[in-house]
Amino acid sequence: MRLLRTVPTTAVPAALALGLLLPGPAAASGAAPAPDAPAPTASGFTIGDPRITESSGLAASRIHPGVYWTHNDSDDGPYVYAVDSATGRTVARITLSGIGTPRDVEAISLGPDGNLYVGDIGDNRDGTWDHVWIYRLPEPKELHDATVTAEQFTAVYADGPRNAEALMVHPVTGRVYIASKNEQGGGLYEGPEKLSADGRNVFRRVAEVPWVTDGAFSPDGTRLTLRGYFTARTYPWKDGRPQGEGERVDAPWQGQAESVTYSPDGRTLLFGAEGANSRVVAVPVAPATTPPPSGPAHPAPGSAAEKGPAGSEGGSFTKGALVLAAGTALVLAAKRLLRRRRPRG
Repeated sequence: MRLLRTVPTTAVPAALALGLLLPGPAAASGAAPAPDAPAPTASGFTIGDPRITESSGLAASRIHPGVYWTHNDSDDGPYVYAVDSATGRTVARITLSGIGTPRDVEAISLGPDGNLYVGDIGDNRDGTWDHVWIYRLPEPKELHDATVTAEQFTAVYADGPRNAEALMVHPVTGRVYIASKNEQGGGLYEGPEKLSADGRNVFRRVAEVPWVTDGAFSPDGTRLTLRGYFTARTYPWKDGRPQGEGERVDAPWQGQAESVTYSPDGRTLLFGAEGANSRVVAVPVAPATTPPPSGPAHPAPGSAAEKGPAGSEGGSFTKGALVLAAGTALVLAAKRLLRRRRPRG
């Protein structure tokens, strides 16, 4: 999606105002890192390929150490890129064959089967396409420019069209999940046990989540991290569902914040953004500080569990959603103001 294609200087006060509303930063698990916390086992890097200006997803390779897969948003071809984090250089561009023309590629994830899953799940019409696509291809064993035959799967949502930017494949079960994107809060959707190339694969809503631009499972499958433009949270994962409200992650401010993935050892989160020469920032994952709660993340709206303690409507999720909506409104207002001031011609 191109909601915040660029961040004008007039948006800076909005970001600062949002910083006053949000709680202070915490470590990747939600707590401040201990003084003796281990250094990240993966480091950040800058994507130097001039062809990659809208990096919208990240996935860490399992067979090529230090390599991360990414792709552009819309207005590119059927390509995925392998970027060497040691140099920031592209070491392979893979062209997907056997599929149609991509519309709005927003996410990439690596499954336990050794396949890359590419989510053509964005909707620039804000949830009007009656289906989206998922492409699956084997992760290349050798890194060089090549054309690879991919499978194409049609996906639909049980409760109607959605705009989405996050697709995650569970590293143990291989099940595909999609998180929809909405400033009022989205939903986490679970795909069928196995994707079918025949017919439509129905994704069903299993949890409420904040505004999400990308997500990733930890390599052992016990945690799910979801990020948005302003915040990120990590949820314990149990019985096929995120648990509780999650713990806040010390995600970097990146403007058009679009991607997140875990390093292969699970000790580092890497956060990416759109833009030329975009920076991928490494954040160490601190140990979880609280045991996983028994309830699922964000019960359905209107449920008793949603009201929180003492009958308060919405609990902390509602407060967080209001803060997020306020911050988003400030940024969008600044962008509209800039457009009005821009000279015509």
